[in-house]
Amino acid sequence: MKPKIIFWLNAFLLQYCLAYSLQKKYDADFYAVVDITNNPKKFFQSQQLVKFEKTWFYHDSINKMNKKPDTSYLKQFEQKYNVNLWKLAINERIFYRFNRLHKFSTNDILLILEQECKFFEKILDETKPDFLISFDPPFHHQQLFYEMCRSNGVKPLILYIMPVGDRSLISDGYNISLKELDNVKGKNLNFEELQNYRKSFDYNKVTKKFLQEKHYSKFSQIKAIREFILHSNSKNSETHYTYFGRNKFSVLLDAIKFSLRTKYRNNFINKNLEMHPDLDSHYVYFGLAVDEETNILQYAPFYTNQIEAIRHIAKSIPINHKLFVKEHPHQEIRGWRSISEYTEIMNIPNVTLLHPSFSAEKLVQNCSLAITVRGNTCLDAAFYKKPSIVFGDTSWSALPSVHKVSSPEELPSVIRDSLQKQVESFYLDKYISWMEQNSFSFNVSDYELKEANWFYPGGILVDVDIPIPKMKSFLEKNKSLLDNLASEYIKKIEITNEKQHT
Repeated sequence: MKPKIIFWLNAFLLQYCLAYSLQKKYDADFYAVVDITNNPKKFFQSQQLVKFEKTWFYHDSINKMNKKPDTSYLKQFEQKYNVNLWKLAINERIFYRFNRLHKFSTNDILLILEQECKFFEKILDETKPDFLISFDPPFHHQQLFYEMCRSNGVKPLILYIMPVGDRSLISDGYNISLKELDNVKGKNLNFEELQNYRKSFDYNKVTKKFLQEKHYSKFSQIKAIREFILHSNSKNSETHYTYFGRNKFSVLLDAIKFSLRTKYRNNFINKNLEMHPDLDSHYVYFGLAVDEETNILQYAPFYTNQIEAIRHIAKSIPINHKLFVKEHPHQEIRGWRSISEYTEIMNIPNVTLLHPSFSAEKLVQNCSLAITVRGNTCLDAAFYKKPSIVFGDTSWSALPSVHKVSSPEELPSVIRDSLQKQVESFYLDKYISWMEQNSFSFNVSDYELKEANWFYPGGILVDVDIPIPKMKSFLEKNKSLLDNLASEYIKKIEITNEKQHT
């Protein structure tokens, strides 16, 4: 029997483009769940470039209802699939904390969960797929489908961006254990060689370059606004719960407020955040992560309040150490944090809040210990012989120098123990080898820029028509890139099949 592959398709069109290349190279039955707005939906309804045995449109299954949710069903569902629905829902940026245009009630959320759980069960029961192809899930419903697939024995093939320059990884998870790391053959690189290697793939420079190129010009913004006013489908607010509370006026007003608020906060940052910390003092370094991102919401679901995490750390460090906290430069994308949040951090005794432009590399090089909720800071620390602590799941938490915290109560003892650790090059060398052996050259950021500039006005607005000839041209123009990616997926599928039959 031919394998069955189900694709999760959305406004990031990579998985659709991958399906186009993959069907030419690999004999399988393709299915698709499409999570898209109304204008591009027309493309997926009419396209014949990829032969899907069946296509489901996610938002068609979620309707406004005026009834009580079936909590008995949801309870049984949690037990059946071993998932925590409230953990997914409360960390959903659309439902809570970050939605500036609509407030969901508890019943609203439960009814949405009920409908999508039944919808996903129907798909899996009908299809019984062997593989799921998706990008790293950014929203609760995609994460839910991923967890249901795993529970049902469906093998997820998720594309992850690696902290190694332009490389990517296809896997059902992004973690590696210390035991697995022991079995990796390293290159016997010393710290000087490892630091040179790090400089050659500096992930921070890669993301900075991406954001600079994606920093939209006034012309791009005006182009997107014009397209939004003239052609945006206002019916999304009726058919897509992710658009509830939106209309053209409210969105434009919110955009203006967002821009003004960002400038106001930026002025506060420039005037009040520390630019000249004493790097010769004993200090613990905590690098703030960007809020409203998968990095925290999905991978560190119980540590989303970073101010509270800072307080926990401040209570736990030795009396002769300071706590330096640095704002993330990419937080600007989210309009910075509120001034009240910055003030709250600065008011914590023995805490210094640093300007986002200050060198994170210098802070890591000179600290006694690095801590982050979940980020590259802890990996960078290992290159400079610094121990570190992380709160969320990462692949580099397999390193002996990185301690993953299980609960805030253990922080004082973990910090004391970590400060005594001697970081060795042995396991970092193995980790680098593991990354190289399991990843391949594919720059997701570069691809995303190509796609955004090709399909979306100003590289911003995604609720647009996708003409089939335009898609054909894009597929042809990027044929080599997509064919290489498809080949990597075939390798992964074949390796997975071999493991299952041995």
